[in-house]
Amino acid sequence: MNQHNGMRPQDIAVLLKIVVSPSNWMNKDIAEALFLSPAEVSYSLQRSALAELIDHSKRKVMRKTFLEFIQYGLPHVFPAIKGSIAIGVPTAFSSPVMSRYLMTNQSGEMVVWPYAEGQARGESITPLYPNAVKAALKDPELHELFALVDAMRLGKVREKEIALKLLKEKFSPHHA
Repeated sequence: MNQHNGMRPQDIAVLLKIVVSPSNWMNKDIAEALFLSPAEVSYSLQRSALAELIDHSKRKVMRKTFLEFIQYGLPHVFPAIKGSIAIGVPTAFSSPVMSRYLMTNQSGEMVVWPYAEGQARGESITPLYPNAVKAALKDPELHELFALVDAMRLGKVREKEIALKLLKEKFSPHHA
């Protein structure tokens, strides 16, 4: 890759999957889990190394730097784009991982990724990348991470504080 054209949304998904994967992960495993091609994962790792979000061996996520990017950069670089009311999968503050920490709002508003086979109805937001919903439904831990990232992309101050605290816990090397 001779040219760096900036990060892409799927790069965030690749890094999140690596954070929660065993240390012996392979590109093909990440690709399969995220419904990406192995080449897309390879290019993603190159972009992340240039951005210093993963080490130069492309094996270890720079967790502190990545968390700072999620906190300060992600909402501006990959903002959540709201859409119409849709059937879908709960995300952000409507997801189970976040709803445990928040009182249900009186209007019962939900935020969902549009998905025909979803079980919830609410305001839709565009997922981080096209296959994010499929990957999240296949992997509950990844779903939680995507939902927390969406809370950082979309949430208000309190929601972002809770999401960041939960992300820090999940990024801990001691997280089981």
